[in-house]
Amino acid sequence: MYSSIAGFIEDWNQEAASTQNVLDALTNTSLKQQVSSDDRTLGRIAWHIVASIPGMLNEFGIHVPQVDNPETVPQSAKEIAGVFRRVSADTAHAVKEQWTDASLTEEVNVFGRTMTKGATLLLLVKHIIHHRGQMSVLMRQAGVRVPGIYGPSREEWAQLGMDAPTI
Repeated sequence: MYSSIAGFIEDWNQEAASTQNVLDALTNTSLKQQVSSDDRTLGRIAWHIVASIPGMLNEFGIHVPQVDNPETVPQSAKEIAGVFRRVSADTAHAVKEQWTDASLTEEVNVFGRTMTKGATLLLLVKHIIHHRGQMSVLMRQAGVRVPGIYGPSREEWAQLGMDAPTI
């Protein structure tokens, strides 16, 4: 749970930047990658991250512009990445403008559960982290280079002049 807007903004900006790097690495072809026909494609997961943020924020009581056509996955990886860039900036701005540190202890009903506003912001951050992890696996399966998230990816070790950890 967050107890300050500044703490949330710091985490949000870091996690959103990592997510942006992942989205920027996608290709149009990779968007079709899936584990099985019963699961979301890489494109659907990417678009879910983007389109769900405004919906979650509005559920929390933070007003931000919605994403156009949230149910339709764009065919362009660049479009998905571009819309995320806007949504990410809108999120940081709206939280700063609409909530205060004191308001983070207020309780709200979110998706049928009562939680503090500070807890809702943590839920938002964990949501993009969760789906970003799913995306990294599908990216590997699609042959797309995965950028480092909390440390170097396999390919990035060589750029640091080091051997990647053994499997």
